[in-house]
Amino acid sequence: MEKIQVLILMGSKNDMSVMQKAEAVLDEFGIAYKTLVRSAHRTPDATVEAIKEAESAGCQVFICAAGMAAHLAGVVCSKTIKPVIGVPIASGALNGQDALLSTVMMPPGMPVATVAINGGRNAGILAAQILAQNDAEIAHKIRFDRAQQAEAILKEDE
Repeated sequence: MEKIQVLILMGSKNDMSVMQKAEAVLDEFGIAYKTLVRSAHRTPDATVEAIKEAESAGCQVFICAAGMAAHLAGVVCSKTIKPVIGVPIASGALNGQDALLSTVMMPPGMPVATVAINGGRNAGILAAQILAQNDAEIAHKIRFDRAQQAEAILKEDE
């Protein structure tokens, strides 16, 4: 695996439209990433192998997207000490509420940062903020993005 800073895992290819928003942020900030489809339930061995390979490639943050039971982020958290960001995906009868609760309610000692249902963009931004703690260039890009957001809001008054 080539050098990466973030590994994005999603439980299904159906989650790609949400996770493309995270990819767009990482692209915007020049952050190296890889995206894979892995299931906590259907491909547990391949999931663990992906975590190990990513860490060997320099991965510092994991983003995990899953719907319904949404165990992917918890499984990843159990196998790494790197930060894990969970993205609950709107699906099933509860339209993502089940995934949100599953992702946010990790047991003590196994924290998963959780963004909103279908919050791919915020997951990408949070990953960038984590990396910015030790990377001045990423920090500068985040500050610039924030300034642009503020300018766009203020411009709406014109």
